Amino acid sequence: MGWLLRGVSQPESVAAHCLGTAQMVLALGPGQDPPLDVDRAVSLAVLHDAAEAQLGDLPQPVQKLFPEGAKHAAERQILDELLPPLSELAHARGLEALGHETREARFVRLCDRLQMGLRLLAYERAGVRGLGEFRPGLEALDCKEFGPCAQLQQQILSALDAIG
Repeated sequence: MGWLLRGVSQPESVAAHCLGTAQMVLALGPGQDPPLDVDRAVSLAVLHDAAEAQLGDLPQPVQKLFPEGAKHAAERQILDELLPPLSELAHARGLEALGHETREARFVRLCDRLQMGLRLLAYERAGVRGLGEFRPGLEALDCKEFGPCAQLQQQILSALDAIG
């Protein structure tokens, strides 16, 4: 939704974003030290935006209008309704992804944001302009815990700089 609001005529779908995040987990996860449970992280990546199936993809300007914690509470309620019929494992992984407390969940959150950074780079390379407000979020990512994520972050930022 954020891409649409900034003039991207055919942005990636939530499903494509989740797939891209899962692929990033598979690409960067094996290089983490200490090792991650990559299989678990992939399941978190697949489910990390599951609540958007009902809530929608709320862009940052809209999220700021909600009282603190309201979006999280709504997402929790949706996951509690949506995922248990799939399996208890799916429900547990969805809640883990939402909580961002485990090492794997923190890694997936970074991969989620880095995937959006790659998408930003792709749109910029395709000539889309007016997306500058996405860069500060990419710059602000704290990737210290995950070296390969920090390397990718710097590569994306350097590539964006080269575009101008």
